[in-house]
Amino acid sequence: MRPRLSVDEYTKGILAGDRNTLSRAITITESRLKEDQILASAILQDILPYAGNALRIGITGVPGVGKSTFIEVLGKHITSLGKRVAVLAIDPSSKKSGGSILGDKTRMEKLAHDPMAFIRPSATGLSLGGVARSTRESMLLCEAAGYEVILIETVGVGQSETLVKGMTDFFLLLMLAGAGDELQGMKKGITEMADLIAINKCDGNNKAAAQKAMAEFRNALHLLPEPESGFSNPVVCCSAAEESGIAEIWEHVQRFHEITSENGFLKKNRQLQNLDWMQDSVRQMLEESFYDHPDIKRKLTAVKKAVAKGELLPAAAAQQLINLFVKRTI
Repeated sequence: MRPRLSVDEYTKGILAGDRNTLSRAITITESRLKEDQILASAILQDILPYAGNALRIGITGVPGVGKSTFIEVLGKHITSLGKRVAVLAIDPSSKKSGGSILGDKTRMEKLAHDPMAFIRPSATGLSLGGVARSTRESMLLCEAAGYEVILIETVGVGQSETLVKGMTDFFLLLMLAGAGDELQGMKKGITEMADLIAINKCDGNNKAAAQKAMAEFRNALHLLPEPESGFSNPVVCCSAAEESGIAEIWEHVQRFHEITSENGFLKKNRQLQNLDWMQDSVRQMLEESFYDHPDIKRKLTAVKKAVAKGELLPAAAAQQLINLFVKRTI
């Protein structure tokens, strides 16, 4: 294990934009060690006044849509405009495999070598809540280090989209034409969450199909209620392979930022996200304290067996354990 720096050394390194110190600080926030959690909390509190100035963009999409290529091309476009970009990944599925996000730095080789960009694979072996917490904290650290745009990629499916929507300003959904019935095969909830839908791989023989899918999505969005943000969700075609349509997407993102900054939605949304983060933290800390409690550890195996055999109702078992936990912690 590498020796830990002091809180002041971490803070100064991050604020100076030192990538090595930033990486080490993110590793501290991902650690489960109690001493590291205390250190991480102190670092985050120190850098908090310098965070929050970046534009936070979540990106998700159907399997095979080419998220990594798209993110690399979008990232390169943003850095070409003189802005610093950080790419983070949220991958709840990594807990099962023990692996991380399919080697982001390998898949985004050009962006990884861009001095204006920073790429961080997702933490491994964490619970869904743990992944969300570490991603939020990594985002704050990157903002304090001077990154002006944070791109958060979802890898796992299902709840990860909701998690990313809950920690970003702008949510971009990548879709693919010619992969079955897009409208039937996609969850309505994800469509409603998206601030922009981009049909990727609009090139070659797939161009006509992509344009048809774009028209279908535009028609479908008319059935949805007007978004609270005040920004009418556009549907566009793009080709990450040919680097076409990327500038238009970035213009939409900037327009969204202008509108929501002016009408107050951006500020209000971030305030609500912070409150949700606090509530998630309370739940996670309570759960960790519960399962770490020595009396719970002693009782848990026997209670699980009784529930599995049908001798004890799950709700009654939970109440027994909670009563034991509360009694011992008051």
